[in-house]
Amino acid sequence: MRNCLITLTAVASLIFTSCTSNEIGSNKDVNPESVYFDYRVWGDESKDDMTVFLQYRFSGPGGTTLVLEKPAKVELDGKEISADSSRLSGAYYEVTMPVKDFIGRHSIAFTDLDGKQYKEDFDFQPITLKTNIPEKVRRNDLVFDIAGLDPVDYVRVLLTDTSFASPDINKIDTVRNGRVIISKKDLQNVVNGPVYLEFYKEENKPLKEVTKEGGNLYFSYGLKRDFSLQD
Repeated sequence: MRNCLITLTAVASLIFTSCTSNEIGSNKDVNPESVYFDYRVWGDESKDDMTVFLQYRFSGPGGTTLVLEKPAKVELDGKEISADSSRLSGAYYEVTMPVKDFIGRHSIAFTDLDGKQYKEDFDFQPITLKTNIPEKVRRNDLVFDIAGLDPVDYVRVLLTDTSFASPDINKIDTVRNGRVIISKKDLQNVVNGPVYLEFYKEENKPLKEVTKEGGNLYFSYGLKRDFSLQD
């Protein structure tokens, strides 16, 4: 189904504005409890910024997107966010800011037409790579130390080369005391030459304050490096 916009009107109900004639009619009321909260926060060290991307969907994570009309609104840290839209994503609410300004605690607050507020707090602390990687690296166990992780944590590890034939490395690794090890055996999945290393701290968790339809927060922050792998 193509993305379209659903308008939340100011009449104590949610009015669905249809994109096509075979979708829900424009006079069909949508129960406020049928609104699903889709929250995504991501960034990476190379771009030096963080993006907060919020969407409200009718009837589940795959539903059509909503445009909030007064008195409904969404705020990040007490500041209201304006709606935007694209053909690919539908309606969304987005804020981008430098990583250094984003460190700390944040709050997303959604207010529905009846004045009921749903609040979600989260903390952000960027991870950093403590290990200095030379331009050329030999095929042995590769050890990397990452700051900003819990004593026991999980990191997605990606190591890709320039060959279409090799399987590359893409796995979730259990990290203890910030240390990630890519074994010599794992390196069999990549060929010699330029390789691209990425570490991502990812979280995917249900929201605490939601409608009956529910909601989810996805978080991702990444580190990227490149070097030449050699025998």
